[in-house]
Amino acid sequence: MKKSLIAIAVLAATSSAAFAQSNVTIYGIVDAGITAERGGAAGSVSKVTSGAASASRIGFKGTEDLGGGLSAIFKLETGVRVDDGTLDNTTSTLFNREAYVGLSSKTAGTLTLGRQYTPYYETLRDVGDPFAMGYAGTAKNLFPVASFMTRNSNAVVYKTPNLEGFTGSVSYSLGEVAGDASATRQVGGSLGYANGPLNVAVAYNSKNNDTATVKTAGVGHNALIAANYNFQVVKVFAAYSKDKGLNSAPLNGSATAYGYTFGASQDSTDALIGLTAPVSESGTVMASFIRKNDKEVANRDADQWAIGYNYALSKRTSTYVAYAKIKNKNGAGYTVGNNTEAGSGDKAFNLGLKHSF
Repeated sequence: MKKSLIAIAVLAATSSAAFAQSNVTIYGIVDAGITAERGGAAGSVSKVTSGAASASRIGFKGTEDLGGGLSAIFKLETGVRVDDGTLDNTTSTLFNREAYVGLSSKTAGTLTLGRQYTPYYETLRDVGDPFAMGYAGTAKNLFPVASFMTRNSNAVVYKTPNLEGFTGSVSYSLGEVAGDASATRQVGGSLGYANGPLNVAVAYNSKNNDTATVKTAGVGHNALIAANYNFQVVKVFAAYSKDKGLNSAPLNGSATAYGYTFGASQDSTDALIGLTAPVSESGTVMASFIRKNDKEVANRDADQWAIGYNYALSKRTSTYVAYAKIKNKNGAGYTVGNNTEAGSGDKAFNLGLKHSF
């Protein structure tokens, strides 16, 4: 841990030399607040939380103009916990959020290599979820975006330029298993269209669950459609996902949060409707309803409703409050978390402050 923090400090201290050679930016988010969780087997939990709305982080990104509309780009981003100052992961991975390098062309698109978001996650975050994957109302609580569904390591990603409102991306994550090119491989893609008030996109993800020793685990598939439409007085959101196969819906929370063991579904759908509405020059209300429909024999369904409010104190600083509740059915065990934490029960409340720099 100490070595990781020292490495960040050294990189920040030496970044001034890089400014002279390329356009380098140091950026980040500092988000902290109070979270109250209820309904879990361990009892009520009240705590200071880091990253309820947006994960706290520090990052370095840069570009170098290579001429002819071509640029070299890079990004290194690590998550931090404001409540205790540690890294926000248990593996001591320094740049656990994103780490990539690539080339970007104004006419041909962008090609990057490294640890990056999946097209499925980006589509749900940017198009389908009115909470943008944050606060107690995050779609992470029921939609299949945990673990490898959020980011891929060893990924090659191509993104098209904007072509009359159309954009697309393709992601290929190498499994790197000796002697088996398909084991642990992950493939994804998305296609979107944005024009005026309309924003609609589809995304796909497949994960090969085979390993070096297991060759019959099979593939998990996810297909997503998401849209939003801005009526000015209100912006409406909708999303629908079909998840089939092993690890097609990895759990975001604990499998034993309610005192019994709950397993992830291998055949389910997820549906979301929601909205955001400006209620003042600086304030925005967020709300959503999500239904997880388990199509297995056990029929472990779940519903979530959520409401939140964000108030911008300035362009960089905002305060927020949010509440969400999940109704688990037939032994389902989903929990109410937030952008950074998985949660411990079926209800949660957030009150916090976020600053971006």
